[in-house]
Amino acid sequence: MLIVRSPVRISFGGGGTDLPSYYEKYGGAVLSTAINKYFYTILKKRTDGKIQVISSDLRVTETWQDFSRMQVKHSDLEIPLSVLKDLGCHLSVDLFLASEIVAGSGLGSSASVCVGVLKTLSTYLDLPFSKYDLAERSFHIARHVLNKPVGKQDEYAAAFGGLNFITFNPDGSIIVEPISLRSDFLREFQSNLMLFFTGVAHNSWELLQQQEQSTKSGITSTVDSLREIRELADHLRRALLKGDLQTFGALLHQGWEAKKRISSHISNPLIDQAYALARQSGALGGKITGAGGGGFLLLFCEERHQGKVRDAMARLALRELAFGLDFQGAHVVANDPFIDGDEKCGTRWTFVPGCASGTSGELLFSGLSHLCE
Repeated sequence: MLIVRSPVRISFGGGGTDLPSYYEKYGGAVLSTAINKYFYTILKKRTDGKIQVISSDLRVTETWQDFSRMQVKHSDLEIPLSVLKDLGCHLSVDLFLASEIVAGSGLGSSASVCVGVLKTLSTYLDLPFSKYDLAERSFHIARHVLNKPVGKQDEYAAAFGGLNFITFNPDGSIIVEPISLRSDFLREFQSNLMLFFTGVAHNSWELLQQQEQSTKSGITSTVDSLREIRELADHLRRALLKGDLQTFGALLHQGWEAKKRISSHISNPLIDQAYALARQSGALGGKITGAGGGGFLLLFCEERHQGKVRDAMARLALRELAFGLDFQGAHVVANDPFIDGDEKCGTRWTFVPGCASGTSGELLFSGLSHLCE
């Protein structure tokens, strides 16, 4: 049995400049972090020649005897099926999929699914995929196999984990630069982050498609807003490295104002009301995660004001999601040959401290065979 988990992410600045329509012409960059909310993929060996995919979240199960007859288009399981098809996997396995985050949350869950399934299958098949390979192959599947108008930031966040400044160059090359902060400042930074669910989950394909069309058409308001958002990503990085959290919060606010100018559909009356109340209650800044229109409201607020912010959000029935940062990215949690007698899985075990997850005393399993990291 093989278990892989892949994180979702929150983006602070630069979102939208990771779309090919923008970065291929102007170059893009995103400041983001993976968080410790995960998508899990569990692979278990079968002996009947069939492939079964089970989604706990969607409550969907499909089984195939003939791999070539898999129907990807319009399937609820289009992401895992597309990964199987793209790799040409002729396997007899069960794939069980489960997430800690609802789909359409604006946290990059679709990319986490794709990266997680790809990490699982590449590990099982002993394919030498680097983190860059995982991100790029996942982007290829989303963009060119499923024809979704996606950017690249979500796949890179899920594959790499951590707090990163990711540069998207016009020639297609990508640079992932980890942001190294003192441990005490990192804790303070993390403690200032708050997430509240707006109650609206939806896919962002329509918004992203509109943005791509506007960018390709050279619509001035869109291009100018994205250029400002790109510049703010640099400023946000500098503020973090200087330890200037007041400026970081103010820049988040400035970025949200710029993002709303891209499309009238990025915000809505509930989001505007919640954000205004949060600011009045002491939040320095914030934004909607993802393309907009729903999902989670990210707020940056000093701890001394957080009680007031929570009360304000409770009046609007917005639930808070507690979280920490993730620094591992997509990785193997368990690789145990004993459970299903699968010789392709790991051969021995150890326990290692899970300090990177931010949870005190947590233990993570780590398979030490050549199939694990």
